[in-house]
Amino acid sequence: MEAYRLTDDEALELDGRLDEAFWSKVQAATGFRQQEPLEGQLASEQTSVQIAFDDKNLYLGVRLYDSEPDKIKAFQKRRDAVLDTDDMFAFILDTYNDQRSAFYFEINPHGLMGDGILRTGQGSQINRDWNGIWRAWVTRDDKGWSAEIRIPFMTLNFDPSNSTWGVNFLRTIRRKNEITLWEGFKRNQGIQRPQDAGKLLGLKSINQGIGVEAIPYVISSQTRVRSDPEAPMDPVTRFNAGGELNYNITPNLKAGITVNTDFAEADVDDRQVNLTRFPILLPERRDFFLQGANVFLFAPSSNPNPYFSRRVGLQDGRPIPIQHGGRLIGRIKNTDIGFLQVRTGELGELPGENFTVGRVLQNISAESTIGAMYTRRDTDGDSLPVRETFGADLSLNTSRFFGNRNFQFETFFVGHTPSFFMDSSSLLDRSVRGFRFNFPNQPWNAHVSYREFGVNYDPAVGFVPRVGFRRLQPSLSYNPLLERSPVLRELSWQYYFEYLMLMDWRPATVNHRVRVLGLRFETGDILNFSLLHNYEYLDFTFDILRDGVYLIPEGIYQNRGYSVEFSSAPFRKIGGIATLTEIGFWTGKQLLLEADVFMRPFVGLNMTASYIHSNVSLEQGAFQTHLVRLNSSYDFSPWVSINFNIQYDNVTEQIGTNSRFSWVIDPGNTLFVVHNHNWQRFSDRFTVMETQSILKLAYTLRF
Repeated sequence: MEAYRLTDDEALELDGRLDEAFWSKVQAATGFRQQEPLEGQLASEQTSVQIAFDDKNLYLGVRLYDSEPDKIKAFQKRRDAVLDTDDMFAFILDTYNDQRSAFYFEINPHGLMGDGILRTGQGSQINRDWNGIWRAWVTRDDKGWSAEIRIPFMTLNFDPSNSTWGVNFLRTIRRKNEITLWEGFKRNQGIQRPQDAGKLLGLKSINQGIGVEAIPYVISSQTRVRSDPEAPMDPVTRFNAGGELNYNITPNLKAGITVNTDFAEADVDDRQVNLTRFPILLPERRDFFLQGANVFLFAPSSNPNPYFSRRVGLQDGRPIPIQHGGRLIGRIKNTDIGFLQVRTGELGELPGENFTVGRVLQNISAESTIGAMYTRRDTDGDSLPVRETFGADLSLNTSRFFGNRNFQFETFFVGHTPSFFMDSSSLLDRSVRGFRFNFPNQPWNAHVSYREFGVNYDPAVGFVPRVGFRRLQPSLSYNPLLERSPVLRELSWQYYFEYLMLMDWRPATVNHRVRVLGLRFETGDILNFSLLHNYEYLDFTFDILRDGVYLIPEGIYQNRGYSVEFSSAPFRKIGGIATLTEIGFWTGKQLLLEADVFMRPFVGLNMTASYIHSNVSLEQGAFQTHLVRLNSSYDFSPWVSINFNIQYDNVTEQIGTNSRFSWVIDPGNTLFVVHNHNWQRFSDRFTVMETQSILKLAYTLRF
């Protein structure tokens, strides 16, 4: 399709109504086709998309026709809220036209805006934590709904000498569970595959301005902490300021520095009850590390994790002050690069440290890449050596396997220098390596992977839950659509096999999981039945609750069980997900219930209750664990919202609450008011152990 360049006398009133005269001159993308339920059939409700631009902005005019506009589904208002509940329009902009990466945008009938950066490879990943500065205006009428969208070119990275971008559009009609696309409508294609996108022509004489972006912040907080139940809680008040300064060296390459970085407004971690032998990976929630995170992805389907950003500025969940840092992210010709340098300060007995992370990813052939990664951690003092990690990964992908099938191959190697002085381990012991074949298609989907983790693999800026093993892991699934059934949309069968061995090839963990039947109904509800078998070789005494009460002796354990999973259609006002699993557990058995129940009594109010219950019976005794999370939010508009979160578990016997008010004064300019309150149970009562109140204002200035 051709983008239309606005003339100097063509004014655009951004109100969601496509009533300006020039829209009649703009070529439209129409003829959307169904991906589901009837692959390749014309959409039941048609969509028209037009694109115009001037020197500074890209504009989309979207008309979403609906024969029953009173049945349009729209619950969400908050930015980046999950839109599997709502009617939705989404689009991608492959600004390099390289079929590997793209900017992703989505809106709903309330004007909610969501965005991210898409990177393809072994599957595809959308970094939804990227927040671009753009704006959507939406309106409804008796024909359906329509939108006008403005995206400043400052928000995007692109090659100004290339006037052709990749583009694709998706629309969901939630009450029909219908997914339609402009291009790439087959089930093994979709909006997350820029390889299957169409082309946007005619983008000439566009620019990003000077390319300077300043994001200062000011913060005020008061904290009260109690060291023990009888100690006083004296308030500590502090005021601080800091921020970021970014500069576009080229339209494709952005450099930035940060000073006194603060993450007070970040979401709190979801509490976990860990009954496994291995640590749990918690997601990154801090904005500085989330921006550009897709560049640092390394063999993501195999998870060697040579770089895990939570190793920087956090210690056991406690924040460590970040004094300053620098960042360089972007592209030079066909090479993606990422560089991060951070200095953390001292905290108690913890010394200051310098962290360095570098990533290079070179595009090769049509859809493939080869890359390298380097990390360095230098701790003040002489107690630890400088620890360096180096890795390389190769991804070979094609969308034309046997004509029109997807096929992918990934291989990687990561090693690091000694972790401590006098470390005599070999590089083989301090490294990981592996490969993966992937066949991501429909109705057949399959993969097989193999990886080895050395016994001393411990990347200083990475994360690894388990080492000293070789792992073979294939899977196969079959998911046919039932086009003629008025009740069922899709059937599903899957076999998952994991054979994990010690380095001497003895089996350590063997898992069989068979989905004997999966049902996806026309209503959007899902029901799955699975059989489970587990083999575990335990080579040490395992303390399940880490309190010395339930000790599992060394030995071999065979476990069998089943699981039933139900998921209701997300567009309902009341619904949720529940999984019941019963399986052998070491010397006994475990009954595990995981449930999330949501309520949306009216637009803007979202309430979710999560409950994880484990009932364990062992030869050593029986115990139960309970974890409860309650999250409620009210979104006054896409710009103003309030959120309340409370969590409790009976293992730590702690209650924590997080209340957050956010006001997006203008895209890029946000006010946060946050209050945290934590209690700990001692004997028969709960005692307040910590409170914190925070006021933060962040502002974005662009030139």
